[in-house]
Order: sequence, then structure tokens, then C-alpha cells
Amino acid sequence: MRIPMKDKNGQTLTTRQCIHKVKKRLYALYEEVAMFTINCAGYLPFHSLRKIAYTRAGYHIGKGSTIHTHAIFYALGGLHIGNDSIVGEFVTLDTRGGLTIGNHVDIASGVMIYTSQHDIHSPTFSDVYGKVTIEDYVFIGPRTILLPGVTIGKGAIVGAGAVVTKNVEPFSIVGGVPAKVIGKRTLTDPQYALGRTRLLR
Repeated sequence: MRIPMKDKNGQTLTTRQCIHKVKKRLYALYEEVAMFTINCAGYLPFHSLRKIAYTRAGYHIGKGSTIHTHAIFYALGGLHIGNDSIVGEFVTLDTRGGLTIGNHVDIASGVMIYTSQHDIHSPTFSDVYGKVTIEDYVFIGPRTILLPGVTIGKGAIVGAGAVVTKNVEPFSIVGGVPAKVIGKRTLTDPQYALGRTRLLR
């Protein structure tokens, strides 16, 4: 007697769909173990050791760029960081929808960057993805949240605790929930370098 297989929504599955579902489950298990390992690497005390682990996970980290301790990732690959950029402690980097961070970018501690969210209008509460792009010379203050699909323009400043739901224009200063323009940066041709970070951060 054949017992029909159903998905979480009660829909009956064909044999092909069942096989596909099993494959997806196995890959999800592999990815969970891999992500656990990568997130554990965030506790390693030296930048060079963490960089080796992150590179093996498919993340590109440019020359002189650093991800400080206790970073949290949600997917393998999907991250590209340019040169001379710093990502602070306890930062969440969701790379499921793609995350690009430019050159000379300073991201403070506790920032959360999301590239995936649920479609609250979907009958299945499905996932939707949106790439996040952070252009050169951006500063993102502590505890900021960036939501899927936003672009932070060159030289922009995002104030501490802001929730960014829309694109931020180059060299503008934004803050608040949701983030709104509160000023303009007078520096319009930045050429500075962030330089070397502390060894054990």
C-alpha cells in the first residue's frame, strides 16, 4: 500500500518531487553544519585565521580588509568585500541574496545586514531576496539594520541605530527609524585609507 507524501501545506507530492525534497533536505543539513563551523570561526583570535576560514566558505575579502570577531553568516558564498574595509564585532552578514561591500567602508559593531525576508502577503509565507550593495567610503554606525534590496551610495553616513529600508544617496547622512536624510556630507572626494586594525579584534 502506497502512502502519499505531502508537503507542509498538505499538497500531495509526486515521486520526483519527493526525491527533490530529500536532496534539498540533505543539502540544507550540509549547509547548517558548514554554517555552524564558519560562525565558530568568528571566535578565532587572529584576522588571518578567520580570513582563511571565510575564504574557504566562498567569501571574497579584499586586500587589507578585516571582519572582526563574532560575525554571524547565514549562507555560504555571496559576499564580496573590497580593499581596506573594516567590519566590526557582532555583525550579521546575510549573504543569501548577495552582499557587496566596497573599498574603504567602515561598518561598526552590531550592524545587521539582511538580504532575505518573508513575503508577508504570500499564502505560503515564502522567502524573497534582495541584494544589498554598500559603495566605497561609506560609514555605517553601530546597531544599524539594513533591509534587503538597498544600496548605500558612495560616501554616505548611516547613523547609529537607523533602520534602512530604501536606497541612500551618495554622501548623504541618514538616521532614524525608518532612516531619513538628516544632512549632507561636506567631503565629496574622499581619498583616505582606514589602515591597519587592532590585532586581536
